[in-house]
Amino acid sequence: MKTRIKELRARHDLTQEELARQVGVRRETILFLEKGKYNPSLKLACKIARALQAGVEEIFLFDEDELEKS
Repeated sequence: MKTRIKELRARHDLTQEELARQVGVRRETILFLEKGKYNPSLKLACKIARALQAGVEEIFLFDEDELEKS
């Protein structure tokens, strides 16, 4: 899954560490999310969306093929 976390984080002038602290995870979790190596829980996705002042669908980009496989 692709994300726009890094882009939106930069727009809000937040480091990975600062965003991680705001949403209650480790910096490495934010790193893995940005690289598409980790799929967040719905709760975490909502916390990130709130912190970045964006909708979940704006941040987490699903490939239609991935959705059909599920």
